[in-house]
Amino acid sequence: MTVYLDNAATTPIAPEVIEAMLPVLKDGFGNPSSTHSYGRNSKALLETSRRSIAKHLNCQPSEIIFTSGGTEADNMAIQSAVKLSGVKHIITSTIEHHAVGHTVESIEKSDNVRVSYVKLDDNGTVDLEDLERLLKTEEKTLVSLMHANNEIATILPLETVSKLCRKYNALFHSDSVQTMGHYNFDLSKLDIDFLTCAGHKFHGPKGSGFLYSNKNTKIDSLIHGGSQERGLRGGTENVYGIVGLAKAMDLAYEDVEGHQKHVQSLKSYMISELTAHFDDIGFHGEIDPEKSLYTVLNVCFPATEKSGMLLFTLDLKGVAISGGSACTSGASTGSHVLRGINADTNRPNVRFSFSRYTTKEEIDYALEQVKVVFEKTLA
Repeated sequence: MTVYLDNAATTPIAPEVIEAMLPVLKDGFGNPSSTHSYGRNSKALLETSRRSIAKHLNCQPSEIIFTSGGTEADNMAIQSAVKLSGVKHIITSTIEHHAVGHTVESIEKSDNVRVSYVKLDDNGTVDLEDLERLLKTEEKTLVSLMHANNEIATILPLETVSKLCRKYNALFHSDSVQTMGHYNFDLSKLDIDFLTCAGHKFHGPKGSGFLYSNKNTKIDSLIHGGSQERGLRGGTENVYGIVGLAKAMDLAYEDVEGHQKHVQSLKSYMISELTAHFDDIGFHGEIDPEKSLYTVLNVCFPATEKSGMLLFTLDLKGVAISGGSACTSGASTGSHVLRGINADTNRPNVRFSFSRYTTKEEIDYALEQVKVVFEKTLA
């Protein structure tokens, strides 16, 4: 048996998404910028997808800008805020995805922008009092804080932070790559400037995503070339990827509550089973269902001399998991997120992440293999 529990890194593409993409791959090859029938057909697919996504989020279609994924969307939002809105101060955290963290570091060096890092508690929860303190400045400020952490699952209260940002006339960008398709968003009520999406995090195709940019917020092209996406994103659009993205959104929002109930039950079950079996075990980030992303569980296992081989050993047993963000796999410095919350990185730390396709039988198999591995290494 093989079990895939690394869905925070990427998810398997849904069969219905493949079915929606196949006709476009086969016959919908026209360039959406062409004026003949082939181009017009592709353009229609593109705009139908945009309207469908906007309907799910209760925003205007013109506020959806298609990108290659979350990294590009994050870069576009942050760089536009600095370039067009006169941002001279960015407030972020030390546990952001590198798509935000590295972008902010680059801007700090090259654009004379001051960067502040908000205080976090040991669960990675943002200190809202410290955030308000940092917002008390004359400088035009951008707050960039992720909706839910991709490694430790801690959730940011978007509405609360949004109100703070508006109180101090600050822009607000949130990397919502891990939560888009997993939570409902009503963008007619949530006062936010930028949200980001990557389709492959909720059973859509890789290479597809979008930036939500509030109609009242200035935005500029990150990729120059043609006049695609209303001049905001040069390059021929990935039509079949966008069609797949829209279909994945349709599937995700058919039953968000049911999806959440199913996955949360698996996460809670794994927590209870691990706690019952191991005396010396911990969990990084929030595990309270009200404050935690239900698709991610970060576990701190007992110390073992063979902890460095844990992921490899479980992979040989057919269990695919992660030690942290897949975007930093191969790095020897460990998780910047765990360092950012002062976690014990000398013990084996493992991220399990689930999807709507994950079953209890798969969780039981993974638990069985974890127990076997530790019985051998701790013996």
